[in-house]
Amino acid sequence: MLRLLAATTLAMSLLAAPVLAQDAKDTLTIDLPNDAATLDPHLQWDTDSYTIYRNIFDNLVTRDAAGEIVPQIATKWSYENDTTLDFDIRDDVTFHDGSKLTADDVAFSINRIIDPALKSPQFSQFSPIDKAEAVSPTKVRITTKSPYPAMLAQLVKLSIVPKAYLEKVGDQGFNAKPVGSGPYKLVDHQQGVRTDLEANADYWRGKPPFAHVTFRAVPDVSTRIADLKTGQADLVRDVPPDQAISLKDDPSVQILSVATERVGYMYMNAQSGPTKDARVRQAIAYAIDQQGLIDALLQGYGKPVNIIGAPPVFGYTDAVEGYAYDPDKARELVKEAGAEGAKIEFLTSPSYNRALVEALQQMINDAGLDTEITSTDQATFLKRRQGDPANAGSVAIGRWSCACQDADGIIYPLFRTGSTWAKYSNPDFDAAVDAARSTLDEAERLKDYKTAYEILRTDVPGIGLYQDFAVYGANPHLTWQPTPNESMFVMDMAWKN
Repeated sequence: MLRLLAATTLAMSLLAAPVLAQDAKDTLTIDLPNDAATLDPHLQWDTDSYTIYRNIFDNLVTRDAAGEIVPQIATKWSYENDTTLDFDIRDDVTFHDGSKLTADDVAFSINRIIDPALKSPQFSQFSPIDKAEAVSPTKVRITTKSPYPAMLAQLVKLSIVPKAYLEKVGDQGFNAKPVGSGPYKLVDHQQGVRTDLEANADYWRGKPPFAHVTFRAVPDVSTRIADLKTGQADLVRDVPPDQAISLKDDPSVQILSVATERVGYMYMNAQSGPTKDARVRQAIAYAIDQQGLIDALLQGYGKPVNIIGAPPVFGYTDAVEGYAYDPDKARELVKEAGAEGAKIEFLTSPSYNRALVEALQQMINDAGLDTEITSTDQATFLKRRQGDPANAGSVAIGRWSCACQDADGIIYPLFRTGSTWAKYSNPDFDAAVDAARSTLDEAERLKDYKTAYEILRTDVPGIGLYQDFAVYGANPHLTWQPTPNESMFVMDMAWKN
């Protein structure tokens, strides 16, 4: 049956650029916990990298403030059959180097990310695509290997890169000097320090709200807060709950927050080290006082979950039980596994709440294990988590979001055999998530995801901890509404004196 999803005047109005006051602020300064791991949008999608490069690039489709998928570079799309999706492409968009964006660039971007040789961390989320081809200068056809119900949701985060420029400079050259079609152009990137952008005066959506945007890497949260209070930063990401509570009555700061699709979780290495034993993984699950963590450390900026998923995500279910807090059972399982005193390496980075990490460390130690925290910069953390199981640590805290609001973007990349993130393999789990991404029948998909979550509960390669809230500190003059997919689009911001 033909399914047509067309652009509408209302949808396009949602993408309109904000109206600027005559005395608009010239430079917006944003403090992030980390520098971008990469500015190539196909090679990473951690939050800080995405925050920066998403302002440099346009995507095929995007989400509006209500969470609906709406046009961006595509103007409309239609399914020709269950495995063929056609997109009409805007003909008035140019890249920052002046070249015209065409269907060839869109097809190239899709084919690039599904090329195994690129080794993109996003590969598993686009691997059901067989190929993309330019049917005409303004039409792209995507063919999937089987029906792929999450494809539109995944394409929300697929950035369009210029084919000719990238082929000329190569992958490394492109990462050093990325060229997009978005509202801002790269001016300078000082690794580990700052990224400076300038407005794209020819942006197809209209004039960007700020002439310049500077993203600064500020790992220390107290420094980020001090920058905000003294006016050195206009917006800071990742304000800890205790700081947010204390700042609520400060007239120099506004706290902005939103419940997100992101889930706080703990990964456990099922292929190397002490956690290779399922009893040790189960012990860790029983050792964690989930509600205690939420009450003491999140202070209202989080909700408990039983699985690795959150309510805005298709496939989320509360029908699969979590692990009850049972420290006696935890100690019993550790003893049964002969793992008393076993060394547990806990990987983390400044992106994660240190107090939460230390509380989890203490709970795991109370079960009879010996946990050591290894904290690195975010880029190193990601490299280890995505690398060989022997170097991936025993456990790590994570805050996962696919920016797609579909379980296909969460448990498939985290646990499917062969994923760079997975340190776990189970053919039954693979079959369930493969089935869920191969049918357009939503009822069948929900059944498959319930099966997959039940398998994860038994095998425990990870556990869900809480639905995450995104918490930001902002200058009171900044107007912006955070969204559940945590997209910090500067085009959606404005300054009111």
